[in-house]
Parts: sequence; structure tokens; C-alpha cells
Amino acid sequence: MKKMINSVESLLEESLNGFATAHRDIVRLNHQPNFVTRADSSKAKVKLISGGGSGHEPLHTGLVGMGMLDAACPGQIFTSPGPDQMLAAAQAVDAGKGILFIVKNYAGDVMNFEIAAEMLDIPTETILVADDVSLPADHSTGRRGVAGTLVVEKIVGAAAEAGANLQACKQLGERVAQSTASMGVALSSCTVPAIGKPTFDIGSNEIEMGVGIHGERGREPMDLVSASEIVEKLASHIDAELKPAAGQCVLLHVNGFGATPLMELYLVFDLAAQYWQEKGVIIERSLVGNFTTSLDMAGCSITLTLLDDEMIQYWDAPVHTAALRWGC
Repeated sequence: MKKMINSVESLLEESLNGFATAHRDIVRLNHQPNFVTRADSSKAKVKLISGGGSGHEPLHTGLVGMGMLDAACPGQIFTSPGPDQMLAAAQAVDAGKGILFIVKNYAGDVMNFEIAAEMLDIPTETILVADDVSLPADHSTGRRGVAGTLVVEKIVGAAAEAGANLQACKQLGERVAQSTASMGVALSSCTVPAIGKPTFDIGSNEIEMGVGIHGERGREPMDLVSASEIVEKLASHIDAELKPAAGQCVLLHVNGFGATPLMELYLVFDLAAQYWQEKGVIIERSLVGNFTTSLDMAGCSITLTLLDDEMIQYWDAPVHTAALRWGC
């Protein structure tokens, strides 16, 4: 294992310090418990809080700022943050309009956010994101929340910024989540520093189709094939789930897992765009880059969201975070 770290134990704390210093115009970092908030969190609005294990940067800390999250709670690498973090973050940013938790569907995240919500004496609601269609809809633990989480956070964040109330934000977020599907492929495993070796073995001529974002194996190993064949397989699963009609406007998001060059990600985007354009689907909005990563994993995911006019309006709304900035 080769990592630019001082120690496994200090990695998260030192990384958070660097993040907060680099983006001190946007965020503030709280220690013990760890959470990141907007530098200016005084606006009277519904406050959005998300979080999860570290290792997926810039999700979620990099999405704190105007037009998106009000706070993010980072756990240790691939480990859920504790309820004390969510509780403290909610109390720090509450402005009397309620708290909306945006939660990826992983058992630890779900449980700890539920505990925090029960401990709070202010109104709360939760949006559960479960966009990974590599797992069947009736899977015992449900589908995982992956890169589609960013889409929910951006659109709902803009609605909250515009003054939408707690119930309106929740209903919009659930609509976005239900209109979003993702699937990923890995060319290599990732190496968790505390483990010191790749989390699964993969041959030099193999890929893992349908991986999660925590170093899990995929739904099936495959021989390495062309990019066109890989995209066809990913896109066909997503298309079968969402069934976009000809003329439907969509957001197409190609997300890197941390070790795939942008040259390859844009190639994947081009192939995916062609796949749906040939079906008459309109690629109305796009996002390409490393946003929901898995440490140093090579590979990517494709996310498709069926858009309506309201979603487009809020996607286009100004945002100013470490990872996403436009319109301001």
C-alpha cells in the first residue's frame, strides 16, 4: 500500500482540517464530534444534512454550501457517522424551519440518522436514496444509495434555498430519488488504509459489474471488454428500470470512482449519451467527474434522472460549494 498519510488514525482529522482551511470561505469545521457546516448558516430555511463514511469525497463535505447542504457528517472511511454527529450538526444549523436528512440506503447510515431524528426536539424529515439498480428492487436490505445522492442534494438544496417548506422539500426529494437510477463498474478494487490491501481480488483482464461504493464486489465478474460494451450493459439496466420515453428530458451523470482519468469518463459519457439519444431521449443536463468516489478505485458509474420542469429549474439554480459551483 502506498498512501500519502501520516497514520491511519490521523488521516480523517488531518484531511478535514485541510478541507476546511482550503474552503474557509464556504465551510466551517467542528471537532468532537466532527461535522462541517456552511460558513454562513444563519438563513431561516429548511436545513439539509447528509453524511456517511469518508472515502467518497467530495461527497458529502464538498457539497456543503449555498444551494446544497447546510451540514455534512463524515464518519471514518466507509464507516457510518454516529448519531451524536447528526444531532450536533442539526442543532448547530437549525433555523426554526425544520431539518431534512438525506440518507444513502446503508444499514448503519439509516439506523444512526433515525436515532438522531428521534433525539431531536425539532421537526425532521428524511429522504432515503436507493438508486443502485445493480441490486434487485426486492433485495433483503434494499438497494444502495450511490451517485444519485448528489442529484437529490442539488435539486432539493435549491428548493430549500428558494424557501420551500419541509414537506415540499421532502416530497420533491422523494420524486427525484424515485426518478433516478445508477449502476457502476470497477476496473480495480480500492485499498482501505486500515486494511492495507485491496478489498477484493480482480484479474488484470477482468472487471466487476455492479459494484457499490464501499469496495464491495459487484453483481458479476466479467472479462474486460470494450468501453462500448461496458456502457451498453450499464445503460441497459438503468433503461430497463426507468423506461424513459422518447422525448423525455434527462440528466446524465457519469461519476468517476477516484482513479479513472477524465478522458475515459468523457468517453463513457459520449457512449451513454448516444445510447439514449438513439432512443429519442433528450440529454437536457449533464455532469461528468469524480463526485461519489471509492478512494482509489478505478471505474465509474452512470446515473440517469428523469427530469421535469421543476427539477430543471432547481438543477440550474445557483450553487456555491467546494465541488459544484455555477450561477454565482
